[in-house]
Amino acid sequence: MQVSSMTKDQWVELFQVIGLTEAKMTQWHQEFEKRYPQQHQAFLEWLQLPEGEVSRIRKL
Repeated sequence: MQVSSMTKDQWVELFQVIGLTEAKMTQWHQEFEKRYPQQHQAFLEWLQLPEGEVSRIRKL
């Protein structure tokens, strides 16, 4: 069984459902980048984000 990737919107929706604000989502990305930069890159690519958006998010 092949699992398709989630979309950015689905991921954001999950964060919002558990109460994460935009500020907390930004903090989550910052910690992910700081602690695990290669995995963060792979995660953003898994979401199939355009290269420009990946770069923008990683620079936060």
